[in-house]
Amino acid sequence: MKPNSGTLVINIMNGGKAEAYEGVYQCTARNERGAAVSNNIVIRPSRSPLWTKEKLEPNHVREGDSLVLHCRPPVGLPPPIIFWMDNAFQRLPQSERVSQGLNGDLYFSNVQPEDTREDYICYARFNHTQTIQQKQPISVKVFSMDSLNDTIAANLSDTDIYGAKPVTERQPVLLTPTGSTSTKVELRGNVLLLECIAAGLPTPVIRWIKEGGELPANRTFFENFKKTLKIIDVSEADSGNYKCIARNTLGSVHHVISVTVKAAPYWITAPRNLVLSPGEDGTLICRANGNPKPSISWLANGVPIAIAQEDPSRKVDGDTIIFSHVQERSSAVYQCNASNEYGYLLANAFVNVLAEPPRILTPANKLYQVIADSPALLDCAYFGSPKPEIEWFKGVKGSILRGNEYVFHDNGTLEIPVAQKNSAGTYTCVARNELGKIQNEVQLEIKDPTMIIKQPEYKVIQRYGQASFECIIKHDSTLLPTVTWLKDNDELPDDERFLVGKDNLTIMNVTDKDDGTYTCIVNTTLDSVSASAVLTVVARPNPPFDLELTGQLERSIELSWIPGDENNSPITNFVIEYEDALHEPGVWHYQTEVPGTQTTVQLKLSPYVNYSFRVIAVNKIGRSQPSEPSEQYLTKSASPDENPANVQGIGSEPDNLVITWEPLKGFQSNGPGLQYKVSWRQKDVDDEWTSVIVANVSKYIVSGTPTFVPYEIKVQALNDLGYAPEPSEVIGHSGEDLPMVAPGNVQVHVINSTLAKVQWDPVPLKTVRGNLQGYKVYYWKVQSLSRRSRRHVEKKILTFRGNKTFGMLPGLEPYSSYKLNVRVVNGKGEGPASPDKVFKTPEGVPSSPSFLKITNPTLDSLTLEWGSPTHPNGVLTSYTLKFQPINNTHELGPLVEIRIPANESSLILKNLNYSTRYKFYFNAQTSVGSGSQITEEAVTIMDEVQPLYPRIRNVTTAAAETYANISWEYEGPDHANFYVEYGVAGTMASRQVDIATQGWFIGLMCAVALLILILLIVCFIRRNKGGKYPVKEKEDAHADPEIQPMKEDDGTFGEYSDAEDHKPLKKGSRTPSDRTVKKEDSDDSLVDYGEGVNGQFNEDGSFIGQYSGKKEKEPAEGNESSEAPSPVNAMNSFV
Repeated sequence: MKPNSGTLVINIMNGGKAEAYEGVYQCTARNERGAAVSNNIVIRPSRSPLWTKEKLEPNHVREGDSLVLHCRPPVGLPPPIIFWMDNAFQRLPQSERVSQGLNGDLYFSNVQPEDTREDYICYARFNHTQTIQQKQPISVKVFSMDSLNDTIAANLSDTDIYGAKPVTERQPVLLTPTGSTSTKVELRGNVLLLECIAAGLPTPVIRWIKEGGELPANRTFFENFKKTLKIIDVSEADSGNYKCIARNTLGSVHHVISVTVKAAPYWITAPRNLVLSPGEDGTLICRANGNPKPSISWLANGVPIAIAQEDPSRKVDGDTIIFSHVQERSSAVYQCNASNEYGYLLANAFVNVLAEPPRILTPANKLYQVIADSPALLDCAYFGSPKPEIEWFKGVKGSILRGNEYVFHDNGTLEIPVAQKNSAGTYTCVARNELGKIQNEVQLEIKDPTMIIKQPEYKVIQRYGQASFECIIKHDSTLLPTVTWLKDNDELPDDERFLVGKDNLTIMNVTDKDDGTYTCIVNTTLDSVSASAVLTVVARPNPPFDLELTGQLERSIELSWIPGDENNSPITNFVIEYEDALHEPGVWHYQTEVPGTQTTVQLKLSPYVNYSFRVIAVNKIGRSQPSEPSEQYLTKSASPDENPANVQGIGSEPDNLVITWEPLKGFQSNGPGLQYKVSWRQKDVDDEWTSVIVANVSKYIVSGTPTFVPYEIKVQALNDLGYAPEPSEVIGHSGEDLPMVAPGNVQVHVINSTLAKVQWDPVPLKTVRGNLQGYKVYYWKVQSLSRRSRRHVEKKILTFRGNKTFGMLPGLEPYSSYKLNVRVVNGKGEGPASPDKVFKTPEGVPSSPSFLKITNPTLDSLTLEWGSPTHPNGVLTSYTLKFQPINNTHELGPLVEIRIPANESSLILKNLNYSTRYKFYFNAQTSVGSGSQITEEAVTIMDEVQPLYPRIRNVTTAAAETYANISWEYEGPDHANFYVEYGVAGTMASRQVDIATQGWFIGLMCAVALLILILLIVCFIRRNKGGKYPVKEKEDAHADPEIQPMKEDDGTFGEYSDAEDHKPLKKGSRTPSDRTVKKEDSDDSLVDYGEGVNGQFNEDGSFIGQYSGKKEKEPAEGNESSEAPSPVNAMNSFV
């Protein structure tokens, strides 16, 4: 026995024999309080005996019969493991026909010739002694019916009757167990093994059922080709009748095994230690169950209780011992023994009678820290006899704790189910019994919970991209959190691509293996929180593979493939491409595409093509690499299926016809020797076709044709195997030539000063000698009738599509002389021009005067100067000047009108009011009417002003210890420089200070200049918007006295100024000028207008473009727009 231990060591390594120590052992532990005993421990030595020698006769068996080879291993301890092998130590194969039984025998349901051998050897392996025992080999010889008949025939005469019966099929017969019924007893908790092995031909199949019930689910297993039924962890409910049924084609046989499950004793209530105080009562309970029902016996300190020392406080009642008014001498160790024929149970229970004052085992002032809103458990482990009562208090002078917010456990622990911030503080545990009282204080602190305020989010990242997960936390300031990242609940890979920051995890260059769930775990000493997110790495799919061609036909084939990995992004479709190694090797063409759920496709083929196919997978990320090409498939040749497309016949010269077509592509040829048969004949003239066969080209030129006549044309494909179907005919024309004649009878009708209508007679179609595209009108201004000065010719061109015979010429200049001619146009070019036609435009209203200046203001006069209109548009007859005063309240005075001869260019207005603002309206007139006006404003001066010379007065000084302030009053022009002379009294020294160079003065002047500039800009903007003075509403109330109406005689518009304030102010309502054209003023449609160089027409020749001029020489002279008022004149309003 080991020192200070109850362990018994038996050592037989030094020559002892195990058999000497065989027996039953029990340990007893004893002190002054009692004795405890252990369960019985049985020691038995292991045994691995040899096989008994026996003479084994060879087994001669007829084919189809059953056979059992007995093993009969020696009895060992523990039992050996049995298996069958041959001389080469190879396990013999087993099947439904040949199998090993639970007893180790080898069963043959029926023998076959291949079962013949002389080395059937049974082996027994004794694991505990690590030895293997071998039985002598068993010989089996199987006689087939054919060989048996041959042997009998050789030994009998021809007259004898001989011959064994052929192999016949037999109904199943059970080899084990025998009979129709048997019994089986198994202990509760063990493994139940039931076996049925049958003979028969064909080999029977075994099936198991339980009569009156189902085989237990999850505990039932079939072994040895269903010949063995295995039920683990059996219980009494598994008792019953189990039927095995062996069946083949000839019938069936069954066997019923009645299973009874017995049970060694097992505890229902094991006795437990009992601590009592003197005078208390108590019980020891020992309850067990088993099959059969176990018997209960009691021992006291290892001695049967019947002969143990008497104790008047003790009473035995079957499985219970009752204690009443115990005393300290009642302390003892009691043993309960529950036993039946299958085993026993033994348990020790210590009855300890103590008289002890309370003791608190929890350390004093123990600190508990708990997260808010979590349970708080405050321990108060105690000991005492009698059992102390426990009470809890909060604070130094707190009352006893009661109520539903507290849970008081039997072991003294105080539970606060939901601890809040106000739960923190000092708690006092008090333990008391009749022998004394003791108390202990503990401290409770409540901490803020740790939270993840920004959790990682689900990410879908393309391969080689960057993924970042955030994990931002909030925690109690007194707790130190640690953040740990996991991948799929394991540590992060040891990879430099994983960058763990303070509150994030970044994965660089993500790969497919980075797929998974990433978890951020935040731990403190008190709590732990976590959040997870999934990273899905997507990429273009892997290319398909294993392309296979099946169902090869002349014009179709089936292609199948296996999709590659879709890389977490579903494949949406597959693109199939083909290569024609015969005509375009190395060039892949699109064939078709199919949905991503399809992996086969029927492909249409063309003749005479050496096909190879490849497949490309497509998902949302992109296209995969192409698959490896399929095997090649060469289709047979055939005549062409189609003819060239886009056949045309257009002459390039007046005497030829160029026939063109789009040649067939290589795979469209359908065979070798591709050529074209080109045929033509003159429409409505020739009856016979002229044909020629040309090589694989795309053009053929027919020479010697008449000019621009229609031809019927067709082009047919052919190859070495024949012609394509008959082609359709197209109409073409031989070459065009320039038109021969000019349009005649050209007439011009002037509609108004800016618009004229031209018309002509159409030319005969035969003289066009081509496709009539339209007519071109060339026109140009010869001279202005008002200036009588020639100018460089600026020709303009209008094109009128189709067979139109008239058109409108817009944008003419009034009072000018024009020439025009007309030419016919075909696809070759323009024909000769018609004789020039001269026409003149009437006068129009002039443009506004080129400028109006107001100078030399005096007390009562202003000088006006102006320039003649840039475009007089006729002979000027006079100028009209209108003006009216504007007083300080922006009231408008009477309007004065003055007529001025056309040869004047200035005027002095006298007898005006001094210091008064005037507004002027000025325009020119021709015999047609008044032109647009120009406006201006000016102010007469207030008084004659003499030149102002600078003067300084009222100079004052204020001296201090280190400086002096000097101030003065100044009169004179702006931008003056000031100089200050000063000196020390009694000395000749002096110094001048230039104020204009002082920083403060420069800043002041800059500020003043900036304010003036801003004021001028604001006023100028208001002037341009029509707001030259605040009372714009009053100004709007005064209408223009002479708004120019639209001229009724020539259909032209009156010309108006864009600015409203260029109109004179007059009381009354204002008539708006919307520059619209009345219906009766012009009946011309846009259809009548030609197009410029880039103009467009409908197919019927109607105009759909805008007029544009085509300049052939220098630009027109003069300024096309009136001059706006100069900024100087505009500023006069503020003088």
